[in-house]
Amino acid sequence: MLQIVDLTQTISPQMPVYPGTEPPVFGVGCTLELDGFREKKLTLFSHTGTHIDAPAHLLADGKTLDHFPASQFVGPACCLDFSAHAGSVIEMSDLEPYQQQLEQVEFCLLRSGWSRYWGEPQYFAGFPVLSLAAAQWLCRFELKGVGFDAISADPVASQDLPIHQVLLGRGLLLIENLTHLEQLPNQPLLFSCLPLKLADADGSPVRAVAMLPATVA
Repeated sequence: MLQIVDLTQTISPQMPVYPGTEPPVFGVGCTLELDGFREKKLTLFSHTGTHIDAPAHLLADGKTLDHFPASQFVGPACCLDFSAHAGSVIEMSDLEPYQQQLEQVEFCLLRSGWSRYWGEPQYFAGFPVLSLAAAQWLCRFELKGVGFDAISADPVASQDLPIHQVLLGRGLLLIENLTHLEQLPNQPLLFSCLPLKLADADGSPVRAVAMLPATVA
């Protein structure tokens, strides 16, 4: 038996979105009264809600999500707690104590605790981010992706997005707007962030989950 922890924010027209991104629009496609079934028409950006950034998001020669096998989006993960770093930078020296854990996993989830501000102005500022050296150090490991419970891997005010550039340049996936990371144990777990299989996808919303042995609950 597995315990499934949902790490995904709900997509709705009222949800917060990255500055400059349009919020989702839910339209009525078909109704029970007129068509005998319900169907919504959805209009949303590819980086809405809990989502993956593909290397193609920023890099001219970067891979799109549809060019990764499905196995790229599932694997063992560790969740590292940096919720005490509010307003500061996560340095390489902060990550080094977790080297042994990082050598045994394929996803690194960085808990800032910022998901508690979802829907509030504070969600867009003050969350801890990796230093450039820390991001480069993470690239030493055989990771598939790095996840964040914040709006971005870089500060929202950043223009050149250096952390995105480093991690995506290494071919890693970035998973942003995760939630409920505080429910995860300090031990390896199985993580899944399967995206929609969209052609030429620079990103996609995902249903991110952690799978834990029932005894860990």
